[in-house]
Amino acid sequence: MPKNNGNSRNQRNDPYQLDKLFVKFNRTPAGIAWRWRTELLTLSGLAAAWWRLDTWTSAIWAAVILAALAVVVLAVPHSRRFITRRFWCVLARHRLQRLCYEARLHTRNGRLPLILWTRPTKVGERTWVLCRAGICAEDFEAHIGELRAACYARDARVTRNRRWSQLVTIDIIRRDTLAASHIITSPLERLCAVYADRFDPADLHDELVPDDPSPDLAPGPSALDSEPSTAVPDDEPGATIPLPWPQEATTSS
Repeated sequence: MPKNNGNSRNQRNDPYQLDKLFVKFNRTPAGIAWRWRTELLTLSGLAAAWWRLDTWTSAIWAAVILAALAVVVLAVPHSRRFITRRFWCVLARHRLQRLCYEARLHTRNGRLPLILWTRPTKVGERTWVLCRAGICAEDFEAHIGELRAACYARDARVTRNRRWSQLVTIDIIRRDTLAASHIITSPLERLCAVYADRFDPADLHDELVPDDPSPDLAPGPSALDSEPSTAVPDDEPGATIPLPWPQEATTSS
């Protein structure tokens, strides 16, 4: 009788066994260069600038000039915001690619969706994705939770193009521009917190309502409780009927 070990049983119950046989991610040099294009261009520009400065001065002075230039760029608010937003765009692109790999948003041949462009917005970033055959916008909508967690975002929204369904727009929301930056609290809350232990509502109620009211303060019969027979008729001589609006005081000449 053949003996079944634990490894063969685990392989038989593995739901991803067929995917492991058919899915082979093709990482060509062109694909790697496209995914890391921003980093490659930045390093190429820094290397070219350092080489040019090295020909004019020395290697040490070239490094000092580049470091000073980096400090100036980070010190100016406009350039610092530009660099910060571009950094989040690059990070969002890499996190989306990793999400597509981990969440199995790829074709049977292992081809990931193509991220065309990522630009900053007022609330975060916006990314345009080209879906390959076998992937649609509904696949991204089913992974909204993983999408916002992978991009370190507050929320994420997926929108399908009305004309070309293979184009998907992903909005990564990191901040709420309509939210109040400073909440003004009511001064009554601070007063209640300070004087809460000094006043007792029960004592205040006892002061307002006496225990034994005097007969002089007892309420008398109201006009509504009077019988109709005791009412004075309007046509009786000497009866005064109040006017429905206030009258000005008249003086006799």
